[in-house]
Amino acid sequence: MINLKSSLLSGKKLLLLTFVLTILTACNTNNWPNFRGPDTNQLTSEKTLPLEWSNDLNLNWKYDLVGRGWSSPIVWGNKVFFTNAVLEDPSILPPAREGRRQDNPFDAVYNFEVICLDLDSGEEIWKNIAYNGKPRYKTHRDNTYAPESMVTDGKNVYAYFGMHGIFCYDMKGNLVWEKDLGNYPMQSNWGTSSSPLLYKKVLYMQIDNEDNSFLAALDSKTGDEIWRIDRDEKSNWGTPVIWENSVRKELVVQGKKARSYNPENGELLWELDLGGGRNIASPTWGYDMIFMGNETRRDGGGFLFGVKAGAAGDISLSEGQVSNDWVAWSVPKSGIAIASPLFYEGLVYIVDRNRGQIFCYEATTGEVVYPGTKIKDAKDFWASPWAFDGKIYCLDDRGTTHVIQAGKTFMELGKNKLNDVFWASTAIAKGSYIFRGEKAIYCIR
Repeated sequence: MINLKSSLLSGKKLLLLTFVLTILTACNTNNWPNFRGPDTNQLTSEKTLPLEWSNDLNLNWKYDLVGRGWSSPIVWGNKVFFTNAVLEDPSILPPAREGRRQDNPFDAVYNFEVICLDLDSGEEIWKNIAYNGKPRYKTHRDNTYAPESMVTDGKNVYAYFGMHGIFCYDMKGNLVWEKDLGNYPMQSNWGTSSSPLLYKKVLYMQIDNEDNSFLAALDSKTGDEIWRIDRDEKSNWGTPVIWENSVRKELVVQGKKARSYNPENGELLWELDLGGGRNIASPTWGYDMIFMGNETRRDGGGFLFGVKAGAAGDISLSEGQVSNDWVAWSVPKSGIAIASPLFYEGLVYIVDRNRGQIFCYEATTGEVVYPGTKIKDAKDFWASPWAFDGKIYCLDDRGTTHVIQAGKTFMELGKNKLNDVFWASTAIAKGSYIFRGEKAIYCIR
């Protein structure tokens, strides 16, 4: 016999649970918790965003920066987080040569800062110094000592400062734990830039370098190491992604080879030789495929690959091959460089580093939709492009966001300009764009 009262109570609990989950889901989709957004693909679920902006139009607030950093902003609730490296005595800096940035002195004291701003006002909520002292390694003048983006789960925020360690804070700015993962040389003293990845209470850290490359999984609550695997790689600068496909969940990490791991234990699932080059871009995915490639260098690179879900073992192409059982297609001279590829509505878009061009490919076949096409007056692209409402947005390093019609016909729709230099990728949350320039953080709303 059915207990009506018990059934009604169970029904109410179920409805309440469903309501709570719906609210939580809605809240989560409005956050930008890590590099390239909720799904690490520079796509947003926002319904309304500004269509035009400048230093005088739709600029909600501006936060002037002291010091340097290329970490992309992240957003949770009403908080914006980013990192910065500030010289204690800026007067020691010699003047920069014309057309070049000032160096990042190695034998000088820095404050490695973690900063939290109010999303609505731009006011500083809290600022903490994670590390104070001389750097443990040299970095290039075009890099900084704060290039890695933070990540958050809404309970804690995590800041990684390369070989100086990873630092966990609660949302009020209290230090929860810190961990030193070692200090290793990087190629040509270019410094670091691989950001941490957070997935199901585990932090994944790609520590590729010249001496001892490895991938580590840390308990996000304590910083304790869950597993670590060695990597047959030298210095890399890309950021790992979690790829949830129809077969399984995969931790995909690029380098000279792209490798997929079981996120639970680090077991190698498949690997793909990327044909040389330098890894800075991160993969993206769609249609049960993942898309990736390395920047062209003297030893090769420049290929864009489309890999099918379910791959196993060494899936590298043999000489002369352009596809195999698991590599659906490959495209040479694809244009891939620093910015990560963008998948949107069945097409893959790439912006190159120094020619102001955009490329477009069919996601399922790799067919060229349009080849490298010059965007009028576009400069170098370092930040990853994003998509919204049928448009592709490409931010060049001189602060111009070029708006391109999504689809198979190239068409420029407009431009929006901020007067600064931009290498960091844009955060999108709560009806706002958060840009990180060399001189300031900008909120467009």
